[in-house]
Amino acid sequence: MSEVLLKHYSPQALEEEWYSRWEAQGFFRAETGTGRPAYCITIPPPNVTGELHMGHAMQHAIHDAVVRWQRMQGREALCVPGTDHAGIATQMKVEEELVRTEQRNRYDLGRAAFLERVWAWREKYGGAILGQMRRLGLSYDWRRTRFTLDEGYADAVLRAFERFAAKGWIYRGTRMINWCPSCGTVISDLETEERLLLGSLWHIRYPGVGGGPDVVVATTRPETMLGDAAVAVHPADRRWRKAVGGQVVLPLMERLLPIVADEYADPQLGSGAVKITPAHDPNDFEVGQRHQLPQMQVIGFDARMTPAAGRYSGLDRTDCRRQVVEALNAAGLLVKIEPHEHAVPHHDKCGTIIEPLLMEQWFMDMRDLARLTLPYIERGDIAYTPDRFRGYAADWLGNIRDWAISRQIWWGHRIPAWYCRHCSGPGLIPLGGLEREQALSEGSFRVSVEEGAHPVVSLKAPERCPGCGGGDWVQDPDVLDTWFSSALWPFATLGWPGATIEMETFYPTDLMITGRDILYLWVLRMAMTSLECVGKIPFKRVLVHPTVLTKDGRRMSKSLGTGLNPLDLVNLYGADATRFSLLYQAGSVQDVRFDAEIENNQVKASAIAETGRNFGNKLWNAARFALMNLEGYTGAAPSGETLDLADRWLLSRLVGVRSQVNLCMEEYRFSEAVRALYDFVWRDYCDWYVELAKPRLYGQGSGKPQAQEVLVCALEEALRLLHPVMPFLTEALWQALPAAARGDAPSIMVAPWPVEGAGKSDPAAEAEMASLQQLITAVRTLRSEMGLAPGKKARVLVATPDAAGAKTLEAQRLYLELLTRAEPLVVGAALEAPPGSGSAVVGTLAVYVALENPADRGQERARLNRELEKFLKLVQNQTAKLANGQFRANAPAPVVQKEEKRLEEYRLAAGQLQASLERLGQG
Repeated sequence: MSEVLLKHYSPQALEEEWYSRWEAQGFFRAETGTGRPAYCITIPPPNVTGELHMGHAMQHAIHDAVVRWQRMQGREALCVPGTDHAGIATQMKVEEELVRTEQRNRYDLGRAAFLERVWAWREKYGGAILGQMRRLGLSYDWRRTRFTLDEGYADAVLRAFERFAAKGWIYRGTRMINWCPSCGTVISDLETEERLLLGSLWHIRYPGVGGGPDVVVATTRPETMLGDAAVAVHPADRRWRKAVGGQVVLPLMERLLPIVADEYADPQLGSGAVKITPAHDPNDFEVGQRHQLPQMQVIGFDARMTPAAGRYSGLDRTDCRRQVVEALNAAGLLVKIEPHEHAVPHHDKCGTIIEPLLMEQWFMDMRDLARLTLPYIERGDIAYTPDRFRGYAADWLGNIRDWAISRQIWWGHRIPAWYCRHCSGPGLIPLGGLEREQALSEGSFRVSVEEGAHPVVSLKAPERCPGCGGGDWVQDPDVLDTWFSSALWPFATLGWPGATIEMETFYPTDLMITGRDILYLWVLRMAMTSLECVGKIPFKRVLVHPTVLTKDGRRMSKSLGTGLNPLDLVNLYGADATRFSLLYQAGSVQDVRFDAEIENNQVKASAIAETGRNFGNKLWNAARFALMNLEGYTGAAPSGETLDLADRWLLSRLVGVRSQVNLCMEEYRFSEAVRALYDFVWRDYCDWYVELAKPRLYGQGSGKPQAQEVLVCALEEALRLLHPVMPFLTEALWQALPAAARGDAPSIMVAPWPVEGAGKSDPAAEAEMASLQQLITAVRTLRSEMGLAPGKKARVLVATPDAAGAKTLEAQRLYLELLTRAEPLVVGAALEAPPGSGSAVVGTLAVYVALENPADRGQERARLNRELEKFLKLVQNQTAKLANGQFRANAPAPVVQKEEKRLEEYRLAAGQLQASLERLGQG
């Protein structure tokens, strides 16, 4: 039974109704053991902190388009949804709420009570983003929704840690790390955001010792000089050769510093000398290692100066900078200050300036995994679209660094390492002002192997300590970097480390769709962990989707007032129009400027989303027209023997658009697929074929059954092609078609995808129809320019070069009369133009529209003069081109002949226009 269409298209009503139906009927589910070929995507799990943003919307519009496309091709298409616990971001949200509502911090609550708060927060807000995804119409298997802290997933994470540790890849070490003083944790290089800031470059004089030269160094951070351990110069810098081995006095601290020779110093910059602060700069740390320099930490984990900073101890780093500069100036040691724009690393989550610090952390040596993975990338076993990102991936793997995997927060996967309270006592250092036993019991302490802690990696507390034989253990307080658990996502979501039927059926997955910002943070780490843990690549292709920017090219950000919630678009225009607007722009470019008008993070309007909604209206109205004109429809397929020109043309165009959409989908060129469908539906089907079919549908002439058959056939296939883009609209319209047109499928979601081979293209029909369209368009343009009302009949003459041309046009008289409002329509060879008529040239045809009102002739004369001027210029340019001997000598003969023919056409058009002007003057 067919659905009944309402008179007006109402997206919101459709969307709620059909999504419920799809879920109830189980169309989103993917099963094992069906015998159908499997296809699998696991989504990048969004943070539980978040709400849908435009990056998500673009990403998931693509996800669902691909999944629906694959499902319609008969595959067992699985898309696994889920969310990420997002350690730092989520804990930051809860801590902010705790301070705002109770004026307390996490240490006031204690670890267990605080984690209860985070779980409660997650229950309240964590599923919101999945609900928002449903509003977009995503056909994911919600039964399989995973969370990176659910029980099974957590087991996979800890087992992976144990496996890597057994390989000798995981270790504790002291390295230069990125420390966020606000969040109180280490973060990775890939979680820092470089921001250009206008600061200063301070030039400071370090006095020489024992007759040695003074040295001037420049720095953007004068507060770090308090921890200087040396001054370095380049060994080939002649200015400083005699100074190497000497000493200078560290201003304000009165400490003697050696002058060392090191290639890190750049002779081309300033004096060629550079201050070395091993505890506060990654490059300086490396220099310090080479020269065995002391490491003095003068900035603490709270961004305040430590006791090692002398009289500046306890100051905030910013206040210390100001006081140091004042003291240097008073001492006459501040040579000059220059304005200086430079990149300053910030934490991408909270925006705090990062402090490079030496700290003991858990690290993972990535070199073996990189060597394992690199050949798969180089061979293209994991393909990339666009392919250039594959080269970037190979470069990154070739220069990989050890990964700091521990984080000093409480929300996350707690590291499965244990310390004997007796043997590791001095290395377990209380935090938050807590007493030792309370700190150890609550996990509020810092670990220092250098001070005596001895970690034992185990999924659960060991029974006996190998050192003392005791059994009093405390677990490492740190949690794993969120990206460590996310790196297992493709296989942990399918049941690893178990040998599940899901792993057997759906792994490796087929496609990973993501933005370029996490290609290294996440995508390559998934490849490395999968090859190690499963022995297979995690996915066959990585599709890098565009980044969505504001219409003026700025990043979308709530803090900047440019945030765009895609659900605002859904509320304004509907989910289908929103998906259309995103996929319409999902091309090969990597930055998309979305045209929405945004004020204070609220969407006011979007022209492209409105285009999507208008397109839906157009299709809805065309479908209603077709359904209202199906009396006597038999459901027969169109037969070539009984079809007229318009039928053959539309079916040929359908073959073409089907081929184009298939190719674009296979190559992930979604924008081209959407534009091809838009053009076919709006222009070919609605604007042309529906109008051309009306005479036959209304009983004029013969061929009504054929018009019905073509009308339904083309609409039904177009709906299937459009379904991955606009699922709600296409389902509603498809269900309203006669059962004979729909076949046996209960839903368009599982109807067969249109494939190559159905029907043949008809170039002759397309060429003849193109000529007819040009002629009709020319008459319509003339009528408009002449000011004729759309419904007013007018005398139209079409002069052909010969009788054969007139005969061809006579066969299409019905179409010409209908679409040009011609009455009468005169077609023939060597026709005389009516006096004072408007005219145009279409190829070899001359078209005349009679002007019955003399007052209109002045406007027509001006138009003809403009057209004549254009063609005379074309004749002039083409004549000059053909008079060029070099062109004639170098161009192939067919090209020259083509240009000569074009000149003849330009001359003919100019002559006809001139004649029209003369006739107009006679009228």
